[in-house]
Amino acid sequence: MMKTASIYFALTLLSMLPCSLMGQTEEGTAKNESSETTGPKRFWQADLPGGSYIVALDRIASMSKHNYIIDGNISVTEVVIDTNGISLARFYYLEPVLQNTSGVAARLTEGGRDLLDKVNERTGVDTDSAVIKQYPSTTHAKTVEFRISSAANLDELYSSARTAWINSRGKKFTLSGK
Repeated sequence: MMKTASIYFALTLLSMLPCSLMGQTEEGTAKNESSETTGPKRFWQADLPGGSYIVALDRIASMSKHNYIIDGNISVTEVVIDTNGISLARFYYLEPVLQNTSGVAARLTEGGRDLLDKVNERTGVDTDSAVIKQYPSTTHAKTVEFRISSAANLDELYSSARTAWINSRGKKFTLSGK
């Protein structure tokens, strides 16, 4: 019960912080490293800090990568894998849309990063990969969601899935933890 309350508090706190703080070091680079290996025959698999996803290559109906802006201040880059089954997989990277990158913004980002690190230490919640939702407005039925810690990692994930699907060759994409 206490751990559940701590996780709820951490996720609530995360939803209130600027997205610029999520999954980046002070230099703005991702903390996760990716790798790709031959995977199970006929399947594409992703092992990520936030969980795992596996799909049969012949069940993929479409795949997309696109960008959009939420509320005028959050840029989302998203990869969607649609299948012939009943679920949809979304992998996304969030970053702020900054008009002014002044010293104040840099200090806020650094202070927020420190706060996220403390939340991670106290609760065990991986603040770099936790999917953030505001129930019920961002809850999507039959959707599996993963937050990726950098645009580069998301590009690598998309390339891996796309190549596996086009070539009908099993691949396993892995993002290692910090």
